[in-house]
Amino acid sequence: MVSSVPAIRIRKSNDAAVRPDGNYVLYWMIASRRLRYNFALDRALEHCRSLGKPLVVFEALRVGYPWASDRLHRFVLDGMAANARFCETRGIRYLAYVEPAPDAGKGLLRALAEDACVVATDEFPCFFLSKMVASAAKQVKVLLEEVDSNGLLPLRAAEQAARRAFDFRRFLQKELPKHFGEFPQADPLLKVKFAKGPMLAEKKLAKWPMAGATVLAGKGDALASLPIDHSVKPVELRGGQEAARAHLQEFFEKRLRLYAEHRNEPGRDVASGLSPYLHFGHISAHEVFAELAKREKWKPEKVAVRGNGSREGWWNMGPAAESFLDELITWREVGYNFTSHRADYDRYESLPEWAQKTLKEHSKDEREHVYRLEEFESAKTHDELWNAAQRQLVMEGKIHNYLRMLWGKKILEWSRTPEEAARIMIQLNNKYAVDGRDPNSYSGIFWVLGRYDRPWGPERPIFGTIRYMSSENTARKVSVKGYIQKYGAMAYQQEVWIRKIGSTRRWG
Repeated sequence: MVSSVPAIRIRKSNDAAVRPDGNYVLYWMIASRRLRYNFALDRALEHCRSLGKPLVVFEALRVGYPWASDRLHRFVLDGMAANARFCETRGIRYLAYVEPAPDAGKGLLRALAEDACVVATDEFPCFFLSKMVASAAKQVKVLLEEVDSNGLLPLRAAEQAARRAFDFRRFLQKELPKHFGEFPQADPLLKVKFAKGPMLAEKKLAKWPMAGATVLAGKGDALASLPIDHSVKPVELRGGQEAARAHLQEFFEKRLRLYAEHRNEPGRDVASGLSPYLHFGHISAHEVFAELAKREKWKPEKVAVRGNGSREGWWNMGPAAESFLDELITWREVGYNFTSHRADYDRYESLPEWAQKTLKEHSKDEREHVYRLEEFESAKTHDELWNAAQRQLVMEGKIHNYLRMLWGKKILEWSRTPEEAARIMIQLNNKYAVDGRDPNSYSGIFWVLGRYDRPWGPERPIFGTIRYMSSENTARKVSVKGYIQKYGAMAYQQEVWIRKIGSTRRWG
């Protein structure tokens, strides 16, 4: 079969063969949770055309994953509801399974694969997903393919993890032009005609009832009945590919022009806010790039002939667009590069040697303030700016981009050891951030401790030569008064009460 999906993005997860006499091609959607700009979906459709078989899309939501909560479940369920609607308009069989108890879904994929010709799924180099796929590959009796739809640069285009963002940016500028012509289909299900024939053995699936519209909409006790963390409430931001595309257009129309100049100002809401959608796969980096390129009237031949690793000038777009692309591509994909090459991406030992050395030398330095996880989590430190950032994380599932760096630096300064600081950052970020548990989560957390950075002078207590930040310096650089007022203790308590009442009415 000749494939339009680049071979570098396809990986066989087992040695089983395609079974031509199966009833359908199964797309097991686990990370790229969308039906647009998705190489894994494109690959599944290639098998459909080659074999003359219909497509079945299977998307599941487990309950036994770390940090499972109402917040994360609600966002994923939004996406599943959107996918169900979209598949209905395209005449595609879509199976949405919401696991009611840990391990209740065990055996479901194997049962679906028994009647499948081949299984295509998403490659995601982080969290529990890669281990889940590896386990599934041993159980299914047909070919299981993982397809990389994570970013503009294929994961296997780089042979090793980059040490610095500058090195990765320079590599991107050399390598990325080779892949400009390799884009997934914008709407691969449009006008696709599928073969008719026997489909699912419905009796076989009676053990695993699929989620209906009521569950996907979060009505009744859909969330309350699940064994997940109910203390982490849903945020106002809604998930799904429709919401993601609307959010993208709003950013381009209202905030992009201010991005380069004001993105670091807490009082100016000009950040894209796309990271939750990118994390859960509700939108693709390819679609974001394609829409931006259209607005900028950009063509591939416009890029600079040579890439020197500079943040500006290589794309030959406007300053706001280039600033945004450096975040979307360089800083986002350097995290995917690291997690795809380093199994220890979430461990303290993954830090550069210089960073571990300087932190060890200062690990016993006296600390003016030391806080436990519970005190950090409840924003009970002496620093009101830090407390405000933590409250925003708890309430909104995010921290302003610039203050996220300060948030981490202070946890390093106020923890007993740098190793404990890493554990606290991982716990708080992954529990509350909608975009947590992502390669970028670990990039940001370990950047605080020296990843992708270099030694900075002067050498300081606790930090050694790790880059230093303080609330005082931050307040001198950017205006934080309004931010502190918005997320101050009193405002926070009022918002908690309002949200509590609102969530009862909305989800109850």
